[in-house]
Amino acid sequence: MRSGSIAYPTRRYVLCSAKGSDLLTYEALIRKLRKDVEDIVGDKITITGVEFEGPVVVIQTKNMDEFVYDSNLVRKIAQGLKRRVAIRPHDSLVFGIEESVNAIKAIIPEEAKVTDIAFNHDSNEVTIEAISPGLAIGKHGANLNEIKKNTGWAPQVVRTPPIESRSVKDIRHFLKDPQVTEKRKEFLKKVGRRIFRDIPDDDNWVRTTSLGSYREVGRACHMLTTRNSKVLIDVGVNVGSHDHPSPYLQMSEVQPFESIDAVVLTHAHLDHSGLVPLLYKYGYDGPIYCTPPTRDLMALLALDYIKVAGAEGKRPPYDSENVREAILHTIVIKYNETTDIAPDVRLTMHNAGHILGSASPHFHIGDGLYNIVYSGDIKYERTWLFNAATNKFPRVEAVVMESTYGGKRDFQPTRKEAADQVRSVMQRTLSRGGKALVPVFAVGRSQEVMIVLEKQMKMGQIPKVPIYLDGMIWEATAIHTAYPEYLNNQLRTQIFQRNENPFLTDFFRKVDSREMREEIKNSPEPCIILATSGMLNGGPVMDYLKHMAPDPRNCLVFVGYMAEGTLGRKIQKGLTELIVQEKGKPMAIHLKASFETIDGFSGHSDRKQLINYISTMEPKPDRVVIHHGDEMKEMDFSSSLHRKYGMTTYAPMNLETIRFK
Repeated sequence: MRSGSIAYPTRRYVLCSAKGSDLLTYEALIRKLRKDVEDIVGDKITITGVEFEGPVVVIQTKNMDEFVYDSNLVRKIAQGLKRRVAIRPHDSLVFGIEESVNAIKAIIPEEAKVTDIAFNHDSNEVTIEAISPGLAIGKHGANLNEIKKNTGWAPQVVRTPPIESRSVKDIRHFLKDPQVTEKRKEFLKKVGRRIFRDIPDDDNWVRTTSLGSYREVGRACHMLTTRNSKVLIDVGVNVGSHDHPSPYLQMSEVQPFESIDAVVLTHAHLDHSGLVPLLYKYGYDGPIYCTPPTRDLMALLALDYIKVAGAEGKRPPYDSENVREAILHTIVIKYNETTDIAPDVRLTMHNAGHILGSASPHFHIGDGLYNIVYSGDIKYERTWLFNAATNKFPRVEAVVMESTYGGKRDFQPTRKEAADQVRSVMQRTLSRGGKALVPVFAVGRSQEVMIVLEKQMKMGQIPKVPIYLDGMIWEATAIHTAYPEYLNNQLRTQIFQRNENPFLTDFFRKVDSREMREEIKNSPEPCIILATSGMLNGGPVMDYLKHMAPDPRNCLVFVGYMAEGTLGRKIQKGLTELIVQEKGKPMAIHLKASFETIDGFSGHSDRKQLINYISTMEPKPDRVVIHHGDEMKEMDFSSSLHRKYGMTTYAPMNLETIRFK
């Protein structure tokens, strides 16, 4: 049982670092918290323990019935403490596993279709996977209350993905492992102690340092620093650069990694999360904060990054053990949920509209000292997958925002225009007996293209041919089905109320072997192939390109951003003599297949949307810092905002620091 968002201001509990100080020791803090809880709940409820697990106050009690009968009690405690809280039963109240399983099965209706029940003895929580989680939870949480009452276990219900996701399954099982659970419990206690450590009361300040993605696209990384805290926002890699692939992590502002309080991820794309596991290789042992889908997608993309590097004969910067460490250290928070991440920093995640689980983190610093939003990559319009990025906040003085398509001429077609262009390209290509090869990012663009193709085939607008999904696309799509609550309102209605899931259509076929890939390449039948990677810088798409490029009947269809230096960008500029790798050796191929660029699928806002994002923001920011764009675009966009709205704007270079307060 957990609280929701908690409003500002905070109640200040801090720890003592000097003998004789008036500030609280950790043990004294726990005693004070316990007394505060007891004052709130009264004499009828026995509190047996209070402890921090990360930013959450965990309260153990022998009176779980009282919390079952009074649904507002948890919120009352959370509001009184100004903290997120979790209520857990005392060990003496917890029934045996076999008895509890039978009770859970008797309480939850068969229509909920429970697929797994897993028990965590360290937290006395039981995780229930169900195909219909709403039915498992019951009206107003009635079934969960019955489970607490009849078993003593604190239940959590999660959705069973309709397409089995190996990533989701492996992560859930990994976190349930007893050894991992014990490590995580100690880690969360350590995080709690760090969050509520002693800080001075005197002058505070706020500044941001640009460590990557400034006047460039790729390797996004920012350091938010106050007098008392250091927060790293995104740790990306530039996969298209051989000279400068990594952010400036060696700088004194960042080192040593152990001095960092928290890492916050906006989303899972490699240019924002690709080097997070590297931190654990070199000494970081703190938390990562992100949404649940971002955690799963980050792990998926990081493991694939290792795999692709190995296949290309390159040494990956980290290994799978570092990825597991990142998962173990991740604390997930949902949209609009507020949590402490440092003694003077509170974090709230807001929808960014870019990919599944993408977020714009809002940082509330001190007791009202300053508020900053890091936009991450944003899409300020509703797409086929997601609602538009949020730009309404309780308070905001400064925004650090992307400008990928912030240039004067960066105006994208509408989604409808993009769909019409897809229909036209597919009709021409398939009617002449060709194959359409669509290089895609596994996350985001793949699923939007799938939705459009599914609808057009279903309506008879394009020929019904196989749509092959190669690379991580199938797995990424499976993760989308595990988190439908992060999709837009219309798609959720279609899935839940009309039982129409576009990702489950028979048009889509998973490519699960090299033999199947060879059959597709050699088949004379027309088809559509979606394959990674999206910029033609490696991955299975290169196998198809080598085979399909010489045939003029085929078409290469670009639907995403092509960074400078990538093969995709070079083809867009007119390159026809391609040098690719074949068994580790360079091979020349002549591109005779046509190519088309369909811009309307971008997960980034164009110039008009970026300007609207700022102009309609509530409240209006005083300062805007521009990053994640080509140099001239950043500088032009920055000056345009200044001229139009009179706000202070910056387009800094990497390694510059801006003081906000």
